[in-house]
Amino acid sequence: ASGRYELTTVVPGIYPGRTEHIHLKVQAPNGEVITSQLFFPGVTQNDEDGIYDPSLLLVIQETSDGLLGQYNFVVPAQ
Repeated sequence: ASGRYELTTVVPGIYPGRTEHIHLKVQAPNGEVITSQLFFPGVTQNDEDGIYDPSLLLVIQETSDGLLGQYNFVVPAQ
């Protein structure tokens, strides 16, 4: 109801030609589907990735449970 979602995963590995990233799709109710990816800060390969976008960097915090990454999407409602 608040529009918040949580994803639990492991930090992905690097594969040839790409930097570490997570693919995702977000959508407001009855809205357009937005397909994107989120990137991890401090990864050397970020600047070498042809579609890296620094505006899509996760904010990473260390917690007692491990690392917590956060990104806020703003999607238009229909």
